[in-house]
Amino acid sequence: MNPNSGNRPVYQALGSLAVALGTLLAWYAWLGWDTRYQVDPVTGQQTGPYETWQVAGCVVTLVALLVCALLSNVRPLAASAALTLIFAAAWTVQAAAADDTGLYAVGAVLLVGGLAAGCLLVSAVTLKLRKRGQSPRNSSTISADPGRS
Repeated sequence: MNPNSGNRPVYQALGSLAVALGTLLAWYAWLGWDTRYQVDPVTGQQTGPYETWQVAGCVVTLVALLVCALLSNVRPLAASAALTLIFAAAWTVQAAAADDTGLYAVGAVLLVGGLAAGCLLVSAVTLKLRKRGQSPRNSSTISADPGRS
């Protein structure tokens, strides 16, 4: 791949589209299909609709998706915006359909904030580690040429 190809607007648009599609698939694969609430037979307490393993799997998938996009030279803002907006939109559509109190809107705002913060953190760590891996190695190695060290 040409090192400058990541700077092209078409590449960035396609990369953002790939992140958006991957995000939508991750949402549906982990969370979108589950709309049932669980009721504890002893306490009668209602939980759900998602189980912990579903949310954890979705988070790991979204982190991997974002890291792959960043390592493929998709700009952090474009990748993060695609992930945040598509996931929040998918969740909000499902939540709004099942909620008659209107509290889904509060959940949507909190979700956008959490996704944005998570994307910021993952982007910062990924880019820092990537930059560290590309920097010249410490020059403390011994050179074969005595005049150079």
